[in-house]
Amino acid sequence: MWTYLARRLLQAIPVLIGISLITFVLIYYLPADPARMYAGPSAKPEVVTRIRHELGLDQPLWVQYGHYMERLVQGDLGFSYRKQTPVTQLLLSRIPYTLALIVAGVFVELSLGLTIGIASAVGRGRWMDRTGMFVALLGVSTPPFWLGLLLLFWFGFLIPIFPLGGAGTPLHLVLPALAVGLGGAAWYARMMRSSMLDVMHNDYIRTARSKGLANRWVIARHAIPNALNPIITMAGMDIPWFIGGVVLVERVFNWPGVGRMSVEAIETVDVPLILGTVIFTALLVVFSGILIDIVQGIVDPRIRHHTRSTDASY
Repeated sequence: MWTYLARRLLQAIPVLIGISLITFVLIYYLPADPARMYAGPSAKPEVVTRIRHELGLDQPLWVQYGHYMERLVQGDLGFSYRKQTPVTQLLLSRIPYTLALIVAGVFVELSLGLTIGIASAVGRGRWMDRTGMFVALLGVSTPPFWLGLLLLFWFGFLIPIFPLGGAGTPLHLVLPALAVGLGGAAWYARMMRSSMLDVMHNDYIRTARSKGLANRWVIARHAIPNALNPIITMAGMDIPWFIGGVVLVERVFNWPGVGRMSVEAIETVDVPLILGTVIFTALLVVFSGILIDIVQGIVDPRIRHHTRSTDASY
């Protein structure tokens, strides 16, 4: 297992380098001028030229990228143009908020999605199944940012149960987590229903029922564990989309996370801060993929055995 994890981490290095290079090139060819944004619209041309030289923006692209990678290897993500603060310090101050929103959103989508999917599969063709799939269809069709605006209007303005954005108390987290998680819950409900229906037609399910095992125990001990593998795989593929939804929801709810900070950095062409947030997001996606692989090995012993066999071959 440890050899496998080390190999996955080594494979992530060229991915992160490629992402940083692509982001650097795209920012370099932006029509906006970071030096002008830093100096202000009323600054004189000679002031803008001096700032461009001080920031190193007048150097060739490959020289700028080389200097950035040299600092990055040393753990230095640069200095924010607009906030006049090290990017690492800014990220560390925002990461807890983003991680809290991600964990809460994942809890919402898995708890609601799996529950609705299991109930729909068990009650296939009945009112519970039809209601669950109708709710799932609505969830799939609703963009997170639009759902966030509706939640703010309904439960922050019309019925003032929760705060109108910001952070500070657990109540501030409820509406953003719902906005992030409800769309994913719809996907997981449909996937879990389909996976449960496939599993419940297998021979071992019929054998367990023929032995007189109660239906709830058949579902809990045999059907659900075997139906979870496709869900775990889907969770791994869902992470990039989920993080994208978090970025939009943070802006809607004024949530002080990395996503909102990245949008502000793009608006002000704050190059070091843009690169820092992109690299953090890439790291988050890479490590979440590794975590999904570990969870799959825990849930399914066959995958864990395959991993050990792979390690032994190296």
